[in-house]
Amino acid sequence: VQLQACGGGLVQAGGSLRLSCAPSGRTFSSYAMGWFRQAPGKEREFVAAIQRRGTNTYYADSVKGRFTISRDNAKDTAYLQMNNLKPEDTAVYYCAGGIGLLIGPRMTYEYDYWGQGTLVTVSS
Repeated sequence: VQLQACGGGLVQAGGSLRLSCAPSGRTFSSYAMGWFRQAPGKEREFVAAIQRRGTNTYYADSVKGRFTISRDNAKDTAYLQMNNLKPEDTAVYYCAGGIGLLIGPRMTYEYDYWGQGTLVTVSS
């Protein structure tokens, strides 16, 4: 199973980006999906997650109200819409897939597969 994340780039503070993630090798609808990020010198941290059917979503407090996670099971793709970006959002963003129901969506051990990361840089 491979996860392909894309959509990162350089944006000014206040701008927007949309990340996407498409797993291969297994039915997309069987995955819960999560986004994590890692800034230089910092540990990987939870950003957002969505259950398999999209009925439940979860957000880190630092992004709540600015980021939106969604999924399109017909297109086998998960998205992270990031609005009102701040310089502190600068990080490598990773998508992750977890088989079945996420019990603790904020925990890295809940996820079975990880993408390679896409860099988001927010300039002030």
